[in-house]
Amino acid sequence: MKFSTALFLLSLTGTTDAFVNKQFGVRSSLLESSTTTTELFARKPFITGNWKLNPQSKSEAVDLARGIADSITGESPSDVALFVPFPYLETVQGIVGDKLIVGAEMITPEINGAFTGGVSPCMLKSMGIEWALAGHSERRTLNKESDEDINKQCKMLVEEGMNVVLCIGESLDEFEKDLVDAVCEIQLKKGLSEIGADQMSQVTIAYEPVWAIGTGKVATPEIAQSVHKSIRSITDKMYGSSVAESTRILYGGSVSPGSVDGLLEKPDIDGALVGGASLDTTSFGRIINFEVAEVLA
Repeated sequence: MKFSTALFLLSLTGTTDAFVNKQFGVRSSLLESSTTTTELFARKPFITGNWKLNPQSKSEAVDLARGIADSITGESPSDVALFVPFPYLETVQGIVGDKLIVGAEMITPEINGAFTGGVSPCMLKSMGIEWALAGHSERRTLNKESDEDINKQCKMLVEEGMNVVLCIGESLDEFEKDLVDAVCEIQLKKGLSEIGADQMSQVTIAYEPVWAIGTGKVATPEIAQSVHKSIRSITDKMYGSSVAESTRILYGGSVSPGSVDGLLEKPDIDGALVGGASLDTTSFGRIINFEVAEVLA
């Protein structure tokens, strides 16, 4: 079935489910407004890896980066990014070329000054680095970064013309108390404070249930989809439907080759932020080349 014909039939049936089209490699969400006008927003899946404090040597980083880059082919359905430790940034850039994005795991929200150990967005930008993470749960808990600290990072990145993956998510205690949506809304609104709708093209959101990070536990696709749908709704209220439907929302939390297909089938899950599995070329290659769901015959 051709793309245009599929859209026509979907508009007639009024379906609101997202679908993935193999030919174009994009995820498309069809939302029917109150005026029955159907709009198409394409969100290409985005698979990202976060190496954290790994690997332990430059030679290991070289081998890992080369193996990941080799797993990306013209048939791969997703955009790909690696967020790597500062010492490996230029090395990994040189290895992967234009096959994938290389980003930093954090920034210091300062331009210069007496901030020993800090790395500014300007420094990164001068190296050709245009992406960074902000708000990862480990930075929130281990480094005591507040929502205000994270907001400063997000604002500085977008003001410098760079891109940010803003990470949000609840603890196990908050999940068990049914506070997921409330926690995500607070973290999202505080993290994006003073960031305008015209800057949201530089923002990707990653939902990371803290209880699923590094534990081997993973939210079911249904749980993850429910939270992603809520995050998109909050984004809609903040910025309008056009921004909400064009913003990619990634799932992070023990994503594996076995769980990625089920997660990426869901209409509001646009990719993954992968931790441990991004340190294995076979596992991460399988995640990058996930089996695209065939919703249309």
